[in-house]
Amino acid sequence: MNHTTQLNDIVPVLFRNPIGILLLCLSVYCAWSGLRIVFGEVRETPLVIRKGVFNVVRHPIYLSEVLLYLGLFMLSMSLAAGAILLGAAAFLYYLSRFEERLLLKRFGDDYRLYMRDVGMWVPRLRRNRSRDHA
Repeated sequence: MNHTTQLNDIVPVLFRNPIGILLLCLSVYCAWSGLRIVFGEVRETPLVIRKGVFNVVRHPIYLSEVLLYLGLFMLSMSLAAGAILLGAAAFLYYLSRFEERLLLKRFGDDYRLYMRDVGMWVPRLRRNRSRDHA
């Protein structure tokens, strides 16, 4: 018996494949949409971006990577894929927190309000829209 894929016997394919494919599609959407907003527009003055996927989560590009690994884990049910998922999620969480400290220094209260209004990786069910931003 292959120990790294023993979860395949427990979780049915009809359950894990649709979820895995959905997670991979969501991953592509978050990455594509986030990258298009960040790199596809010219901004004269740097500002806190609050549109598109950045209005739902603060780090959609990092989230897309976590969703990618989660989707691959769901499709393979491999313990090795699960370990990679956990390692990548921990690293990206650390990277997100580091980036937020830099953004707080650069944008101050604007970014602090953004952090209050928008979840890091999980959308907030209840929004505190303090003011509209681009």
